[in-house]
Amino acid sequence: MLRRSLVLAYAIVSYALFFVTYVYTAGFLGNLVVPKSIDSPRDVSLARALLVDAGLLLLFALQHSVMARPTFKRWWTRYVPEPAERITYVLFSSLALILLFWLWQPIGGTIWHIENPLGRGAMHALFASGFLIVLVASFLINHFDLFGLRQGWLYFRGRPYTPLKFATPALYSVVRHPLYVGWLLCFWATPTMTVAHAFLAICMTAYILVAIQLEERNLVEFHPDYAGYRRQVPMLIPRPRRRCSEAAQTPAPAAAADPA
Repeated sequence: MLRRSLVLAYAIVSYALFFVTYVYTAGFLGNLVVPKSIDSPRDVSLARALLVDAGLLLLFALQHSVMARPTFKRWWTRYVPEPAERITYVLFSSLALILLFWLWQPIGGTIWHIENPLGRGAMHALFASGFLIVLVASFLINHFDLFGLRQGWLYFRGRPYTPLKFATPALYSVVRHPLYVGWLLCFWATPTMTVAHAFLAICMTAYILVAIQLEERNLVEFHPDYAGYRRQVPMLIPRPRRRCSEAAQTPAPAAAADPA
């Protein structure tokens, strides 16, 4: 019982850290409230700033993708209790982001700047909608399973873990990866696009496109219905309403929204 209680406590603390990190991400990207944001004043050379930022983004991408691969999970669960595997992945993702926030080097320079109040308001609305889409998409498929709390709770109650059933809830019948759509809005929707912000947005967009390929390769292997779902539902950009309605007739695995 002590072991189960410790796993549950670990899951709760790790989830709390994730949620704080998620909120801080909004402040970091939006230059809101936080002590150090993406566009804080630059105090190192341009070459050093680019090198440090590229290293931080690469570290996050490697952690986020490598720890999500089935081969790594099989090795990792030799040392980490299986009910704690998912929340450990979430914890390491949070730590990688915290390191990025801490060591990020602003670059300076402006690519675009919108002065029109309506234009600025529209960008802010898109930015906020991105974070909302991420949250909504995670709850549509079971937020607490996605972030490891459900696994810890079931283990604490002495119940076996049951994978999520196939479903096509709302956004998942429109695009296969609404979580990534939300993140892309978070990265790109800004009234003032600096060089540092663009660098992060470009790198994270490239990572998302690569991660989708790795993720879907596993999903096709593990879920027989996923190949048909992938043919009928677009990846990131919605199709006209008629096509989406047709696509919704095919079951889609909830795991398709895994942000790994």
